[in-house]
Amino acid sequence: MAQATLLDIAKLNGNDQVIGLIEENISSAPELSIFPSRTIKGTTYTTGVRTGLPTVGFRDANAGVAPSKSTFKKNLVECFILSSLIRADKAVADAYEDGADAWKMIEASGVMRAAMQRIGKQTWYGTSSDAKGFAGFKAFLAAGGKTLAGDDLTINAGGSTANTASSVYAVKFGEQDAQFVFGQNSIMELGEWRNETVTDSEGKGYEAYAAALTAWVGLQIGNENCARRIYNLTVANGLTDALLAKLIATFPVGVRPDAIFGSRRSIAQLQASRTVALYGTGTNRPNQPNVAPYPTEFEGIKIIATDSILNTDAIES
Repeated sequence: MAQATLLDIAKLNGNDQVIGLIEENISSAPELSIFPSRTIKGTTYTTGVRTGLPTVGFRDANAGVAPSKSTFKKNLVECFILSSLIRADKAVADAYEDGADAWKMIEASGVMRAAMQRIGKQTWYGTSSDAKGFAGFKAFLAAGGKTLAGDDLTINAGGSTANTASSVYAVKFGEQDAQFVFGQNSIMELGEWRNETVTDSEGKGYEAYAAALTAWVGLQIGNENCARRIYNLTVANGLTDALLAKLIATFPVGVRPDAIFGSRRSIAQLQASRTVALYGTGTNRPNQPNVAPYPTEFEGIKIIATDSILNTDAIES
């Protein structure tokens, strides 16, 4: 079933300016166009996660069984303030050939793109990217991590060259799995432009246009089976179909990720690792590419390239 994304919510809320800014810049952070999103009234909520199942077994006739029940734990999902103040020299904006309003939209587009890129990077790196934001997938999928049942959460690609590592994530979306959360029943709000007097570094003033971008943003990682990670991917130890097969095999039967995210380098490595089948004989093989098609899926799971995942991470043990 299709789930609402950030853009869908913006359209439902009817903020035409924000809709345009999101549509213009969402490609710079594909996470926001793929992950489902929801709004909440406040800024926090709790989810119940099952940590154990009731005991079930066969019994003899006329013999009883001990009662049992599921066990649960509560997870707190929090939204954090994402904010920016944009300011444009009034004289510069007024002198712009297409007018001050057009200049304001250029500035607004820039701050929206920066906000999306910030959320995209926070999604994977969490508080190691910005300590004042939400926790991300990398900490949740720490190297060598295990589920409560002892199954692997991660696959080590074996790269060893310092500060050249990257990761690939397989994510399952849903109300009980992974989704973005926007607090205060709102998404990204760009306030009204206002006139203000600004003081420069020498204490001298000038007139400026100013507006604030504000959002309450969080990430729900609902349970241990909504994500997996391949780590220590380097130039020498790149992404392959064999590694992806191992990654998908770490999910329990009946659980299938919705998307696989990696850097452009990792996706290019996967492309290069795939065999190219050429037909015909000799050197005259017209119109046949010598490279496999660009990877868009693995076993029906879509593959998404994102610049939010870096190729300069530290090697993890």
